[in-house]
Amino acid sequence: MSLLPERDAAFAAPRRRLGIEIGIVLALSLGASALYSILTLISRLTAETSLGNQSAGINQATSTREWLDFTNQFLGFALGLAPVALVLYLLWRPGSSPFAQLGLDVRPRLLGRDFARALFLVAVIGVPGIALYAVGRLLGITVAVQAAPPDQYWWTIPMLILAALKAGLLEEVIVIGYLYKRLDQLGWGTWKIIIASALLRGSYHLYQGIGPFFGNVVMGVVFGWCYRRWGRVMPLVIAHTLIDIISFVGYPLALAWWPGIFGVSK
Repeated sequence: MSLLPERDAAFAAPRRRLGIEIGIVLALSLGASALYSILTLISRLTAETSLGNQSAGINQATSTREWLDFTNQFLGFALGLAPVALVLYLLWRPGSSPFAQLGLDVRPRLLGRDFARALFLVAVIGVPGIALYAVGRLLGITVAVQAAPPDQYWWTIPMLILAALKAGLLEEVIVIGYLYKRLDQLGWGTWKIIIASALLRGSYHLYQGIGPFFGNVVMGVVFGWCYRRWGRVMPLVIAHTLIDIISFVGYPLALAWWPGIFGVSK
């Protein structure tokens, strides 16, 4: 009797487990965000108000009571990193650190290079991204994203920085580091992985409109190509965090200078 069917079954079982694992991780994190974003975009496109006259708020106050608002936002930061902890745990093997596997470890001899690469990505992606957002607003295909609360406390800016750090870790560790690792194990080709990951990145930004979808797809392609070249996710995390810090902390100033672009149309 041939043993090939048994061997094929033994090979398929780990692949099925990896597929199920990926599905669970995405359902608990950015995959769910993508589904909700698609639904939100459909709702926006079918609303009476045009897309350009709609708004989306992020990092907004959760309560009129300061202590409760602070507590809610801090818990949102801490618990929002649970999917990152999950994928690091899933990648952990005895004698093999998941941080080292993804290039998320902090090594003094690589830290300067990681920051230099991050600054390069901020220049390549961050500045054009803001310009693309402005163009999308002018074309009416991007909603007004309110990136910071109108009323601020002494702890608002530190909390916005934590929110940026959470986004950088959550998106780059899962959508790049973890997903690339698992899809590699499933035998996917490099560009198939890069495009799939980039489309996922764009899809969970669809709640902001059509413009940010394409902008984030481009960002995903660039980040994915760089990850393949560098083999480290740390520069991507740093770059993403810096881009979001600029967007979140600088939002009130941008709103004051260019209300027609960054504000909600009346």
